[in-house]
Amino acid sequence: MPMPRQLRDESDFDQLPHNIPISATIADIEEKKGFIDYFLFVIEVRTKGGGKYLIYRRYRDYFNLHQILESRYSPEDPERPGPNTCTMPSLPGKVFLGNKREIAESRIPELNTYMKRLLGLPTWLLLDEALQMFFYQTEQDRQHQPRALRRLRPPHPKSEDGEAEDGRFLLPPCRGVMFDFRGNSKAELDLKKGDVIFLLQRVNADWLEGTVNNQTGIFPQSFVKVIKPLPESEAGAEAGAPTYSCLRCFMLTPSGVQTRDVCVQEELTTQPTYKELLSRMRDVFKEDDISINYRDAENDLIRILEDEDVQLMIRESRMQRDRIKRPANQFLWEIYVSATSDLSVYNSEA
Repeated sequence: MPMPRQLRDESDFDQLPHNIPISATIADIEEKKGFIDYFLFVIEVRTKGGGKYLIYRRYRDYFNLHQILESRYSPEDPERPGPNTCTMPSLPGKVFLGNKREIAESRIPELNTYMKRLLGLPTWLLLDEALQMFFYQTEQDRQHQPRALRRLRPPHPKSEDGEAEDGRFLLPPCRGVMFDFRGNSKAELDLKKGDVIFLLQRVNADWLEGTVNNQTGIFPQSFVKVIKPLPESEAGAEAGAPTYSCLRCFMLTPSGVQTRDVCVQEELTTQPTYKELLSRMRDVFKEDDISINYRDAENDLIRILEDEDVQLMIRESRMQRDRIKRPANQFLWEIYVSATSDLSVYNSEA
């Protein structure tokens, strides 16, 4: 008899493997400034064998899981469930308008309830491959360094002199802004003289990551002065710290070519969607009626129209890896932006 059927018939929780998740709670949210800006839910998972670990998921990961489980196990007639069916818990719906942080925060109680009910379904369903993969701690999850875990860590009690009762100073590593700075991408902070930035990590020799005015991003070290330095253990880029990569893009116009270097919090192996690239280029060049393109091995300009074109662009850039010279943190592929109505660019030379 297949294992899921046997477990269902015997209702035997003890037969479940020790690595099966039995509870999950959202510990925090983290903003990620990638090709598009979004929030990750930081989830603490506990297993039947007593294990505990963190995973990082977007709302769309919940949505995709829910659709898979609904298609596999929801009964056609809810009043007459079959032997291999059960009623799925309801998932909070998509929200298209509003502040992204506020939307993510408001979803936490609903998603916690969803996960509690999901993991409380019949034991045989806990062996579903899609469900196990959602709660599985990937290598990327293991390398990710959590920032706060606000909902798991109580605040340290304070004494009157501004120290924690255990003697630790409450003031985190921070720097004061000496000159105004305007970021060139969503990953970069806008700074005003006199601001105090709370440091998170060093990105490289010239750039730091920090938080100011409820915004997190990177900024040049030369614009700030030290108030309290980072601990030595955090002065270099740590394993699991956010990775920033550079995308070079060009705006092709009748009057010439504009060049931009866009910094995104993504791995160099990341494959964005067509919509993500188009949205980012509209934001970078402040133009809506644009097309995005790339140059192929023959140096011809190719218009990108769908996700498959993005995949082809990335594959071709990897095939040319040996002859393409790029800085270590720069994508091999580049984006060429043109006005949608301007077809003359497809006859131009590089």
